[in-house]
Amino acid sequence: MDGGPTDGGVTEVLRWAAFSCALAPAVLLWYGTPPADAAGTALGLAAVTGACRVLLRQSERGAARLRAEERVPHRGRRRRTGTGAHRGHRHPGGTTPAD
Repeated sequence: MDGGPTDGGVTEVLRWAAFSCALAPAVLLWYGTPPADAAGTALGLAAVTGACRVLLRQSERGAARLRAEERVPHRGRRRRTGTGAHRGHRHPGGTTPAD
């Protein structure tokens, strides 16, 4: 992990998801659901949790990349001071210096 501000939140979400993957089948078994159904539920929850984990990590990497790009100035780019502010171009209707 890169130690970013959201790492704790993502880790916490993943812990709760893992806990739910274990708790849901246990509750189903407690209430008399057949073991095969409880195991199928556990596998389904684990698959969804894994997919969410991949998406969260991908999102974190994208956000970290954007933050890094914001900190590094772009090379070779010049700022415009306004519309039409091009060097060396004459604009019609402009004033000329008086002699």
